[in-house]
Amino acid sequence: MHPAELCARTLDLARLGVALTEPNPRVGCVLVAPDGHTVLGEGHTQQAGGPHAEIMALRAAESAGRDVRGATAWVTLEPCAHHGRTPPCCDALVRAGVGRVVIALRDPFKQVDGRGIQRLREAGIEVQVAGALDGAFGEAFARAHPQDPQGLAWAEGARELNIGFLSRVLRHRPWVRMKIAASLDGQTALVNGQSQWITGESARTDGHAWRRRASAVLTGIGTVRDDDPRLDVRLVPTPRQPLRVVIDSRLEISPHARILQPPGEVVVYANASAADARTQALTAGLPHVTVVPTPADERGKTDLAAVLTDLAQRGVNELHVEAGHQLNGSLLRAGLVDEVLVYLAPKLLGAGRGMAAFGPLDRLADALELEFVDITPVGADLRLRARPPGQTAFAA
Repeated sequence: MHPAELCARTLDLARLGVALTEPNPRVGCVLVAPDGHTVLGEGHTQQAGGPHAEIMALRAAESAGRDVRGATAWVTLEPCAHHGRTPPCCDALVRAGVGRVVIALRDPFKQVDGRGIQRLREAGIEVQVAGALDGAFGEAFARAHPQDPQGLAWAEGARELNIGFLSRVLRHRPWVRMKIAASLDGQTALVNGQSQWITGESARTDGHAWRRRASAVLTGIGTVRDDDPRLDVRLVPTPRQPLRVVIDSRLEISPHARILQPPGEVVVYANASAADARTQALTAGLPHVTVVPTPADERGKTDLAAVLTDLAQRGVNELHVEAGHQLNGSLLRAGLVDEVLVYLAPKLLGAGRGMAAFGPLDRLADALELEFVDITPVGADLRLRARPPGQTAFAA
């Protein structure tokens, strides 16, 4: 296979880990014979506690009776070097006798972070990392892949697939993606609160795919009262339901709210005083619901930064927000939103409820600046993704 095809294939395999590998990263691996073209085995990381991508690829090669000695392992993330729920992948590659490992992205997890690369090199295995391809292999890669001689696009693809994992490891909080469905004039609901459905069926299905990608889906008590949503994944297949999260400062949620019903786990964040007084009454008969006492901010609301810290400790990589304009505004004011995912319907609603309640601003210069990442038609609607400038710098 051409190096560009191998890079693309490893990313395709890594994508199979979406909704499966949390809290672990999504990783793909392809083993190629010394001739540089024949694929010997391939695999992707399984559910937490299951085998990683390199192990799956080695098993596939063994099952097919293929010798991997001297082979090159193309992998989207540095092979692990520690005993977690599974043994180190770098040791398995050494035992298998591979001759070279080509890595899209170094793993910043403190128990790996270059140790996998070091162990491989100490065993005499040549290691190349995208962005630092050199020597004879780097020259061959550049000839075969002239549009991206250092493999930077491959590294960026691996980074995007694991943006939440990188955020949790490096910033100790999830990657926060705020989803909004709105009319062309920016209204998310009529004045009377009616909002179903502003966007079309295709956009709703696509929104469920983004829920599926996330480790957790978050909303506020206002949305629970107004819409009584389930916030589970129903419109696309999924191997597991994301954690559902409710911000409810005074712990007013009804035990009969649909979001509290199975399947899946639910976490409710409430101010400590309310949680102490009302937790038992709420969770009786709901063993899958956890109430977390949380500090209050200066306005007496649940401290959202503390919520994100706690979610990271629970292994949440990507947090998908589907909330009302008040909570959206609070998250934006606090600078806690990494990405905005907006579905715009070709409709004008006039007066209504906006996307986020923050401001008012006195100067245009005070506006929250964003950069478009992606603009895609979805059915009759338009999907926009935007981020604050430089928002992925932490993952470099």
